[in-house]
Amino acid sequence: MSSPFASRLGLEHPLIQAPMSGSSPPALVAAVSNAGGLGSLGAGYLEPQAILEQAAQVRALGDRPYAIGLFVLPDEFDADMSAVAKAREQLDALMAREGLDVRTSLPTRWAPRFSEQFAALCEARPAVASFAFGLINPAQLRELQQRDIYVIGTATTVTEARAWAAAGADAVCVQGAEAGGHRGTFLHEAEDAMIGLFALLPLTVRALAESSSEVPVIAAGGIMDGRGMLAAEVLGAAASQLGTAFLTCPECSAAETWKRDLPHVEADQVTTIRGFSGRAARGLRNRFVEAMPEALEGLPYPVLNALTAPLRRAAAAAGRGDLLSEWCGQAAGLVRPQPAAELVARLMHEYRLARRLQAP
Repeated sequence: MSSPFASRLGLEHPLIQAPMSGSSPPALVAAVSNAGGLGSLGAGYLEPQAILEQAAQVRALGDRPYAIGLFVLPDEFDADMSAVAKAREQLDALMAREGLDVRTSLPTRWAPRFSEQFAALCEARPAVASFAFGLINPAQLRELQQRDIYVIGTATTVTEARAWAAAGADAVCVQGAEAGGHRGTFLHEAEDAMIGLFALLPLTVRALAESSSEVPVIAAGGIMDGRGMLAAEVLGAAASQLGTAFLTCPECSAAETWKRDLPHVEADQVTTIRGFSGRAARGLRNRFVEAMPEALEGLPYPVLNALTAPLRRAAAAAGRGDLLSEWCGQAAGLVRPQPAAELVARLMHEYRLARRLQAP
């Protein structure tokens, strides 16, 4: 089933696989795009050269449109080194108690430079560029437009959606409170922007229409099947963006222990967590969350994210999902492990069936 949004981008389906940084490798991106949706390469953690290499891998696996997603961040970060030292001490002690033979270290940089990532994105020239954590500047928007790259901005409130529309974004993706992973909030405190998708979506659609904006609105958060996609469409969505639904696909690079845990998730296990990265994110309440060292509180993103990286890698290698950042949305228990292309076909079959049942 196509739509004006899908037709504009040359897609068969109004379906986007979310740009999950660290969990959306080229194989997943290409599989979704080749199946008629929009695969998205989550590049928030990637150095510029890695972005170019992975984009080339996506292109080598097919010639369909795809997206690259980035986090809008400053190029440089200041860190309270006394707080960093205290956090390292407690993280190292935690890893020792849990039997993980790895310790923290100070990285060369806390995160890749956004300006350099952006330059790599422009060079890769995907069909779509999506952004979270903030707005890009007018010069960056013009550069993307000159390259005919479609821009999607992430918003968690109506105010943020208006800001993206005013900045010139081609579409706005509204991230409901049900969404897994990092919150895209940038104009509010994360706690003040935990708005359910099916409240946020129609409010945003109305607000942008009242401002005479024709910017399409994409729905994200808690959508796990074709019925959810149709429900979002009824409320005004031009397309649906799904992340958690794709985490258990074999093409996804999420840790195997993470994939095994998701089908058994109870809704009350999903919570908002800051202790892995320093930024509010939605995922499973596990041993790490419950034993979170007090020294981690207050360390910002991406400083804390860099410090916990060795623990997360070691936990994944050891099959310790209880010490891993198992990001997921509110309806994670509805995952259906299967190849990505089969999941896309299943989602669209469910969507068409639900649409026929809705017809008078």
